[in-house]
Amino acid sequence: MNKINKDRDNPNLGVIQTPGENSPFRGLGGFFLLKTAIKSLMGNGLKTWLNVFVLSISFVLIVFMQALLEGWSKQAVTDAVAWEIGGGQYWSSKYDPYDPFSLDSCAAPLPSILNDAFEKHQIEPVLITPGSIYPDGRMMTVLIKGIRPDQNMLVLPTQALNGDSMEVPVIIGAHMASQAGLKENDLVTLRWRDANGTFEAVDVRIASVFKTTVPTTDNGIIWISLENLQRMMSQPGKATLLIKNKELATQNLPGWKFMDQTELTKQTVALVKAKSVGMSIFYFIFLFLALVAIFDTQTLSIFRRQREIGTYVALGMTPRQVQHFFTLEGTMNALLAVALGFVYGLPFFIWFAANGIAMPVDVSNFGLPIADKMYPLFTPKLIIGTIIFIFLITALVSYLPARKISRMNPTEAIRGKVL
Repeated sequence: MNKINKDRDNPNLGVIQTPGENSPFRGLGGFFLLKTAIKSLMGNGLKTWLNVFVLSISFVLIVFMQALLEGWSKQAVTDAVAWEIGGGQYWSSKYDPYDPFSLDSCAAPLPSILNDAFEKHQIEPVLITPGSIYPDGRMMTVLIKGIRPDQNMLVLPTQALNGDSMEVPVIIGAHMASQAGLKENDLVTLRWRDANGTFEAVDVRIASVFKTTVPTTDNGIIWISLENLQRMMSQPGKATLLIKNKELATQNLPGWKFMDQTELTKQTVALVKAKSVGMSIFYFIFLFLALVAIFDTQTLSIFRRQREIGTYVALGMTPRQVQHFFTLEGTMNALLAVALGFVYGLPFFIWFAANGIAMPVDVSNFGLPIADKMYPLFTPKLIIGTIIFIFLITALVSYLPARKISRMNPTEAIRGKVL
C-alpha cells in the first residue's frame, strides 16, 4: 500500500525519460529498431505490397525516362560531331549563322598558317551562301554549302560531288528531298547571288540523297563542291568556316574565332534538358501517388498503434527512438520497392538498351535530332542517384507523421487518448 502511494506521489510518473540501465531497449540500438520495423511492415500485409509496387513503378519509370534522355543527348551530340562539327570549327569573324544578310560578305581567305593542315585534310573549309531552288515551279529558300568532295573528316557522302557532266552535282538530305519533292538524278534550277551582287542560276543534278539525324546538315541545305561554289561566288580560296580535325592543335587565328564542341552542341543539350522537364511530370505523378499512400499508411499506423507506442515509451524507449522506428518502417518501403523494381525492371532495361526504341513517326519532320531508334543509356550514376533520391524522399514522408510522437505522454498513449 505504501508502495502504491509512493508511486502516486512520484512527480516523474508519466514523464518520458531516457532509458536507464534496466531498460529493455538499452544496447539494442538500430538492430532492434530494424527488426521491429520489418515485423511491423510485414504485418500490414497487402497494404504494404501495394505501396511497394506503386513506388517500384515510380523507381523504374524515373530510371528509364532519364536513361532515355541520356541516350538521346549522347546520340545527338555524337551525330552532330560526326556529321557537322568534327573537332571544332573556326568561324570567320563576320559570320553570324542567325543573320542571313551577312552570308554574302562574311567569307575570308584561308589563313596561310593552315595551308599544310589543309593539304593533309586536317582542316576542311566550308563556304556558305543563301540561294533558292525551283522544284515544280515552286521557290524554296536554301543554304548552299560548299565542301571538298574528297574530305574524310565528316560522314557526309561528299564523294558524290565529283562529276564531269554538264549539270553541277549536289547532295541533299532525305528531309530536304521530301520537302522539295526531289530524288536522285533529278534536275532543279539553283539561283544565288555572287560576291559582286549579280544573280546567277544553273541547273544542278541531285547526285545523292543521304539520311541523317542532324537537322542542320539536312533541312534546307544543299551541299556542293567547294571549288564549284567558290567559282560560282567569285570567291576563290575563301571560306565561311573551317572544320578542324580533333587531333589538330587549336590556334589563335587573326580574323577567325574558334568554337569548340561544347559550344557548338550546347543548343542540342539545352533542347534535351527542356524535354526532360516535360517528361518528368509523368513519373512524378506516380511518385506522388506512392508517397501519399506511404504518408497515409504511416499516419494511420501511428493512430492505431497508440497503445503500442505508449508501451514502448513506458518501457524506456525515447521519443527520438520511436520517431526513428516509424521513419525506418516507412523507409523500408523504398528498400522493398527498389528490390522489386530490379526484379522486373532489369530485364526490361537490358532489352531496351540492346534493341532500342523505334520511333513511331518520322521525327525529322519536326526538326529534332532523333534517330530512327533511341537507345537508353543506363549509367551507375543515374541508377544510384535515383535510389538515393527515392530513399531520401520516402524517409522524409515517413518522418512527417512521426513527429507527433515527441509530444506523446505514455500514460495517455496506453489509454489510447493521445491522438
